[in-house]
Amino acid sequence: MVDPTAFIHPKAIVEEGATIGPRTRVWAFAHILPGAFIGEDCNICDQVFIENKVRIGNRVTIKCGVQVWDGITLEDDVFIGPNATFTNDPFPRSKHFLDSYPQTLVKQGASIGANATILPGLTIGKGAMVGAGAVVTKDVPPGAIVKGVPARITGYAGAKVLQYTGAPGVPQEPGIYDTSVPGVKIYRQVVIEDMRGKLTVGEAPAGLPFIPKRYYVVYGVPSREVRGEHAHKALHQFLVCLAGECALIVDDGECREEIILNDPSIGLYMPPMIWGVQYKFSPDAVLLVLASEAYDAEDYIRDYDTFLAAVKRQGNRP
Repeated sequence: MVDPTAFIHPKAIVEEGATIGPRTRVWAFAHILPGAFIGEDCNICDQVFIENKVRIGNRVTIKCGVQVWDGITLEDDVFIGPNATFTNDPFPRSKHFLDSYPQTLVKQGASIGANATILPGLTIGKGAMVGAGAVVTKDVPPGAIVKGVPARITGYAGAKVLQYTGAPGVPQEPGIYDTSVPGVKIYRQVVIEDMRGKLTVGEAPAGLPFIPKRYYVVYGVPSREVRGEHAHKALHQFLVCLAGECALIVDDGECREEIILNDPSIGLYMPPMIWGVQYKFSPDAVLLVLASEAYDAEDYIRDYDTFLAAVKRQGNRP
């Protein structure tokens, strides 16, 4: 069914049985097969091919030269750049057909750049960005920016990058400083230096936000690997990079900041209900994490959408 407010170019082919939503535009030489579902206010550009078992949400843009195969879902507000390539068979052979196709999901607000390739059965997370020409071989976390072959995380969309050691305009005096993410704070500890070296110390309650009941140390991390990617319901954490350098993403569901830790006199306090990611580890990085409670698997929230829903239930978001 084609909504009467949709525009179908005379040289496009929309086969009977396809669904085209209100105000969607389908341009020349596009070909849409029966069973495909396309929502409202979409823009399907020239020479786009959309197969049968495809679902496309609202306000989706698909630029020229893209093929969207069976098993692919594009949620609302997704952007697909020109000549981006989706795949749906991990071991294709001529005249061999799968009984069912791997499900590829591009979540709300994600963007895929020109000439990028997405392997079968992956999820591109909410708000993620895939760089032009990237070859995506693994799921992409929400908000992540991935580039290269194979694609690696190089940043997070919307995150301000802040370095608290030696950066212009950043206070260098010992004290507690707010970040742009409410509740997350930087603790700059006292440094004592003489000919024997340097010493830094933190004592509760002035220099530590809680009395730790547990600690763990992250080290020997391959520099391109990502750790964390979860929030805690009740746990407080205090993170110090004892050697080398790493980057931490802190996200309360609305504000996101990337903080570079490269000084053992700098601690990052993360209260509960903050989504945290650690990445960009230098080869010599040693990250110490102090925790307010003993390990509890039930305290973890490992899915970003679940985290956002929990934040909303707490009344912190509309």
